[in-house]
Amino acid sequence: MLNLKLGLSALGLELSAWSTLILLQERSDGALLSYLLLHALASVALSLTLLPLLPKRLANPRWAALLLMVACSYAVPVAGFLGVVAAFVVLRLYRQGHTQEDFESLQMPEFDQHQRRQGSFRHVGLRSFLGNTQAPLQARMRAMAALQYVSGRTASPLLRSVLSDPSEDLRLLAYGMLDNLEKRINRAIDGELDALGAAQAEDATGARALESARRLSDLYWELIYQELVQGDLREHAIKESLRYCEQVLQTQGDNAPLILRKGRLLHAQGHADAAQAAYAQARALGLPATRVLPYQAELCFERGDFAQARALMQELGQWGALPRLRPVIDYWNQP
Repeated sequence: MLNLKLGLSALGLELSAWSTLILLQERSDGALLSYLLLHALASVALSLTLLPLLPKRLANPRWAALLLMVACSYAVPVAGFLGVVAAFVVLRLYRQGHTQEDFESLQMPEFDQHQRRQGSFRHVGLRSFLGNTQAPLQARMRAMAALQYVSGRTASPLLRSVLSDPSEDLRLLAYGMLDNLEKRINRAIDGELDALGAAQAEDATGARALESARRLSDLYWELIYQELVQGDLREHAIKESLRYCEQVLQTQGDNAPLILRKGRLLHAQGHADAAQAAYAQARALGLPATRVLPYQAELCFERGDFAQARALMQELGQWGALPRLRPVIDYWNQP
């Protein structure tokens, strides 16, 4: 806020400084000293008057702006005093017409609670958080408990990474959650085996038997897909899923999704030629290329056929709805 008393004092001191020289009308050291002292006081008073009116963003730090104004008004007689006042007025008028807010105010859209996704869960960075031994134990356990709301394909690798954690509580919790996931599927397998036995007793090739066989292939595949079984158990699950898959394909030979699964199971067993034939048959039956091409490219890469792998990835790059594969596609499409 402008201090009028201080401003008038600055003007009076400046007028007194020049009046002293005029009244004395002599070239003495006393007259010069009197002028310099009064002029210095007037410069300080003027600077203190104008400083509070300067915006903080223009006068930062404040002491530097104060010294600059004092020096300008004191170094140049008359013109310096008037120049500081004129510069301040021009600066205020110029800045006032061109100020612009850093942020604009936008009206928020109306919130619709029916558009909220139910059961959504963000697990980006959860692996690094669970592996951070410096994080609080209770927070890590709550993060692990939240994994029960995500798919087994996502939860299982994260839980297995915790099995080697230094905390015994976390290891036991991870083991228990993995065991529950596996037992849930195994109970479903036992139920479908009983249903398959009952259906085969009535009619070995009936629709109920085929449906039970398809479900068994699905369940064994879930054990593999969710990485719930390892080693020999994984090999057993692959064989069982493939066996029931082939039983269904004997009757439903044009079932493209099951043929794709057959290719993936053969691929997992290391039968590259048979897997390639199954992939090609699945595409011929009309399965979308985006579902088959990644496995064909992976198979070509494992066989060392890098030229064919690049060709398949370039063909896959024509499809835009593959955000997770986009980094891999861009890598293979580089010149």
